[in-house]
Amino acid sequence: MMEREEIHSKVMRAGRRTYFFDVRATKAGDYYLTITESKKFTNDDGSFHYKKHKIYLYKEDFSEFKDSLDEMISFIIDEKGEEVISDRHQSDYKKEGEEEVSSSDSDSDSDSEETSTSSFTDVNFDDI
Repeated sequence: MMEREEIHSKVMRAGRRTYFFDVRATKAGDYYLTITESKKFTNDDGSFHYKKHKIYLYKEDFSEFKDSLDEMISFIIDEKGEEVISDRHQSDYKKEGEEEVSSSDSDSDSDSEETSTSSFTDVNFDDI
């Protein structure tokens, strides 16, 4: 099946995920929305591939979809607030034990040197 030409598009990048919002036309000339999540994965050999998930949203569903989305977003914000509760998304994130080492009163330079270089060797390539 051939994809229809995009009428209007918007791209939203979020880490290794990218969201595509595309307005397309039906054969009858009406519009509908496709929302695509594309997520990049790196293979062991350094090559990469993308996994995509797509939602087709038609005008007759816009109102109910928007109401449900707004309700779910409000529920999450009301229950957990707007701050992201995830270790890897925190701007001040430190691995467990890292703060204890850096805040200790150790006079040894080799301890602090080991702490600072250990963060260089612990790389998660999924975040690149």
